[in-house]
Order: sequence, then structure tokens, then C-alpha cells
Amino acid sequence: MDKEYAFARAPCSWAPRRALKLVAGFSLALGLNLTLDQRLARFAPVHLGVDLSALPAGDHEAVVNLAKVGKLLDRLYLQQAWSGNKALHKRLRHHGDPKARRLFELFKGPWDRIEHNEPFLPNVPARPDGANFYPSGLTQAEFESWVATLSEADRARAQGFYDVVRRDKKGKLYLNTYAKEYADLLVPAAKLLKQAAATVTDASLRRFLSSRADAFRSNNYLPSELDWLRISNQSALEVTVGPYEVYTDALFAYKASYEMYIHARDFASSELLHKFTETLSDVERQLPVPNEYKNTNLRATPIVVVNQLYAAGDVAVPMTAAYNLPNDERAVREGGSKLVIIKNVQEAKYAHNLEPIAKLVLAEDQLKHLSFDAFFTHILLHEVAHSNGPAHVVNLPDVTIRSRLQELYSTTEEAKADIVGLFAAAYLLRKGVITGITTESFYTTYLASSFRSIRFGLNEAHGRGQAAQLNYLIDQDGFAYDAATGRFRVNFDRIEAAVSLLAHEILVLQGDGDKARVKAFLDKYAVNRDYTSAALARLAQVPIDVQPIYDVLNTKS
Repeated sequence: MDKEYAFARAPCSWAPRRALKLVAGFSLALGLNLTLDQRLARFAPVHLGVDLSALPAGDHEAVVNLAKVGKLLDRLYLQQAWSGNKALHKRLRHHGDPKARRLFELFKGPWDRIEHNEPFLPNVPARPDGANFYPSGLTQAEFESWVATLSEADRARAQGFYDVVRRDKKGKLYLNTYAKEYADLLVPAAKLLKQAAATVTDASLRRFLSSRADAFRSNNYLPSELDWLRISNQSALEVTVGPYEVYTDALFAYKASYEMYIHARDFASSELLHKFTETLSDVERQLPVPNEYKNTNLRATPIVVVNQLYAAGDVAVPMTAAYNLPNDERAVREGGSKLVIIKNVQEAKYAHNLEPIAKLVLAEDQLKHLSFDAFFTHILLHEVAHSNGPAHVVNLPDVTIRSRLQELYSTTEEAKADIVGLFAAAYLLRKGVITGITTESFYTTYLASSFRSIRFGLNEAHGRGQAAQLNYLIDQDGFAYDAATGRFRVNFDRIEAAVSLLAHEILVLQGDGDKARVKAFLDKYAVNRDYTSAALARLAQVPIDVQPIYDVLNTKS
């Protein structure tokens, strides 16, 4: 899933602080001297929603109950992210500065995900790598020694998505299911999901909401994951709810966080994009790697284009523009995956963030190539590309790449999806699958978008991955920096070859599953060099992202 941001779309505490000279256009040296107003100004407020007047009354009622589920999952995610969040949020609600409360709710905690997770409130500790999934002070070495003593079934749970690790009074580690750990919130959430299922008009959505409610109680998520994949493309509502992303677990990237999206389906755009699902295997065959690094078990990814009505839980700013789920490898093997593109969020990001950035960092003669269609289509291809390349270590079919790369996995996976998506764009343009967009538009818009992502900070997967790509492509002469103007340009005669080289590099690093080599690659490239820091400094007044104002919360059912 593509969560465009920090620690849980998550801050990676392993990113070297020395690499961060400037992030998001604000000097890290300012630290807590940044005012609340300055922090809030980085996110342009946007109203999100669509006309729901044509929805049947039962769907309206379902949306109301689903929003109540989201409120519960907001509380649950705060508990997952840090043990102190609940008490701090209560103090902010009753006695805090409204601006501090707004920031807390945007970041889902007291750490500024853009400023390398520095606290923006006093008397707050450093953000714990293990969030609240593991006992405080647990080290990787202690965890791995304990896992080695477990049965095969418990070992899978310990390294899986849906169990927390706790320590008893004698200091012994043990597992507790999400269903038990969060029962006070999951039980009422399950009841509301059942109520929504009872009124929603589409039978397939009804089945998913009901089975997901059952999963909240049983801790068995696989059946409802498959039901989510089977939601009809005729359903007017698209709902995603449950534990999905592992970014918040910066210790191992094992544990999933709860989140929720309520969307209205954009039928016209979905139909236009269905053709891309047919290209997955074709692109895989063209990847610039030996055959053993290619995925021979690809499934066409269904694509759904939606407009966001509401989001909750693990949905901090910067906002998610698209996601490809599920993340559970068992569900992917059995049912494939589904890509959800959030069109109204993408339009907001392009207008409020990307266009202003491009005007300040791109060579002026290449600004004419900037294109929302290129931006939109690359996001689509990025999400499809998560399915491309090896899912398991080469010649070790039972060993996932995620388990080998651990905390480095998210960065390499986002970088892979970016660069393979760009590789696919050039190929599909030549094939005539993509029309109405030029290669110049793809590469130029991608270059501008690199700075948009890097501004999220090198403490998160997308920003760190984009920094690595930018530096690699400059070293390969695909992009160029003009020190005289402080602007960047695409070398159109070199960029396609440079993209191919980088795609090969990342796919092989992933397929080999060699964590030390991946770390060396990221240490070399995933940094902000002087030219990037200078460019970021010029963007200080440009919003980094958008912050949502959900219209659905202000309308009656």
C-alpha cells in the first residue's frame, strides 16, 4: 500500500539524522523553535467530498455508522502508535492549544513526521521504534532470541501482522492477539460494521463489512481480506477498514496498524483505467533483470478510482494518494490485490503542492511538460508496480523479502514501485497503451514530484526512496542540476537508460534479500546532497501537502 508519508505511512528512525540538512523547506536546526502556525502552514486545507444525493437512503445510513467506526479506529491507532498518546490527547482536548490539538490529530501523535519525528510538544520522549507493539526497551537481538524458542505457529504470529508482544511481571515475553488487546474498541467497532452491513445496498460490500466485523472479534483476517477483494465494481461505496500498514513498526515492520477509508466510486475514471490491469505480465517480461528476478505468479490487479469521503486511524499527513492492498502475503497468493486510486486527493496535491514546486525547481524551458495526467498515471503505475518483481528471495520461495530486509523493506519497496512504474510508462507509451501523454511529460513531472516526496522527510519510506532515486539518476546523467540557476532538468536522451539501470539495481537488491548490501546502497544514495538541500530551502513557503476537511461530517444522512 502506498501511504505517501511518514512513520506509519511511518517515520523510519533508522534514517541517519546527519543526512538531513533541510527537510520540507524548514531548517532542522530550528527544532522546537518552529511555531505551531509554521507547522500547520505546511498543509493546505482542502475540502474533500462529492455529491452523494443520488445514494440510496441505506447507503447514507451506512456512511454515518462507518464514520463512527473511524472515530473508534482513530483512538485505537493512537494506542498502537504510543502508549502515552491516549492521555496526551485527552489533555489537549480539555486544556490544550487548539492548534496543538490540530497538529496532534493530523500527525496522529506528538511527533512532527516532516521534521524527522521531532516532538512539537514539550516533555515528549523520542518516538519509540517499536511504537506500542512491543515492550518498551525491547531490542532486536532479544526479540530474535525469543522468536527462536517458539513453535512454528507462534513464530509466524510473532513475525506476523495481528499480534502484539508483551512482557509479563516476571519479564517473560508473550503474544497477545489484536482481538484481545484492543477488545474495548474492536467490539463496538464490529457492532457498527454489522449495522452498516445491514443497510448498505451492494451485497458484496455487505459481505465484506460483516466478515470484517467477525475478524475484529476472531483475529482471523484472511476471509475478510478475500471478501474485500471481491467487492463488486458496481458498488457505489468502496470501504477499506482493518489492520494493514506496517510503517508504524519501525523496529521490524511486522505489525499492522488499523485504518479506515470511506470512498465514493468514480465509475467513469475506473473504466478508463481498467486497461492497465492487462499490462502487468507484459511489463514483467520487459523488466531489465534476469528471469529468476521476475514474478511468474502475477495476477491482474483490479483498479478502483474513488473520491475520498472520510479517513481515520493510520492516515496521518501527508495524505495517501493511492493504495494497493492487501499486504498479507497469504491473501495476495490466494486472491491477488486491488488498487485504489483516490482522485480528489491527487488533484488537491497536484494543485497545491506539485505545481508550485515545479515552478521553483524545474528548468524554465521544461515547465511546459508538466502534466496532471502524467502525475495521475504514474501514481497508478506505481501502485501496479508493487506487484512486479520478486516477492520472495530468489531461490528461496518460502522466504519473503520483507522478512529479510526488515526495517529497510518499506524504503526499497516504495523506490521499486516508483522506478518500475516510470520504466513501465515509457514501455506502455511505445506500445500505444498510454495515449495523450508524452514521454517528456512523464519524466519532467516525475522529476518535480521527487522534491514533493523528499519534502516529507528522509525519515519516511517515500521521501527516503525518492532521495535515492534522484541522486542515482543524476549520477547516471538522466537528470542534471544547473548550479548557476539552482534548477534541475531532464536529459531526455539519457533518462530512459538511467531508469533501466536503477530498476535493475533495486530489483536485484530486493531479490537477493541481502540487507547489508541494501543498507550500503541507501547510505550512499538516500541522502540530501547539497543541491537537494538548496532546492528544498527555496520551497519554504510552498505547502508540503494538504490537510483534509471532510464534508461528509458536516452533512446530515
